[in-house]
Amino acid sequence: MSTKTKGEKPMEINIGISEGNRKEIADALSRVLADSYMLYLKTHNYHWNVTGELFHSLHEQFEEQYTELADAIDEIAERIRALGYRAPGTFKEFNELTSIDEQQDEPKAMEMVRRLAVGNEQVLRTARQALEPANEAEDEATIDLLTERLHVHSKTAWMLRSHLE
Repeated sequence: MSTKTKGEKPMEINIGISEGNRKEIADALSRVLADSYMLYLKTHNYHWNVTGELFHSLHEQFEEQYTELADAIDEIAERIRALGYRAPGTFKEFNELTSIDEQQDEPKAMEMVRRLAVGNEQVLRTARQALEPANEAEDEATIDLLTERLHVHSKTAWMLRSHLE
């Protein structure tokens, strides 16, 4: 893969990672991006629609979570671009790539919490899968990004599960 400006010969990408490895990492990161985006949408939806006696605390917690996810989504997409590939960015692409189910019902607050815990655990599993090609290619930038995602989603899943005990 190369970059190209109008009328110029494409510039080869030479960042010390083979094109095949870059493609495999970018594909894995695209799945992390799709799962993260779908979790963002779900979290934002629940932020808007949570009700009940825990409204205030959950409303604030969900806002913190979707805000963090919005920043992460940007970082993941930019890493895909740095590897020389197009980052997916449409609902159709995200739906094809994600492993997070979209629900269109209106669950009660504790069911929202449970679903978000499950969603964070899914992002964890997807990020762990993406670590394999990054480790194989010794792509420290992607490894660092994924390690941070593992930390954030582990903590978030734990905090959400704690509401359910």
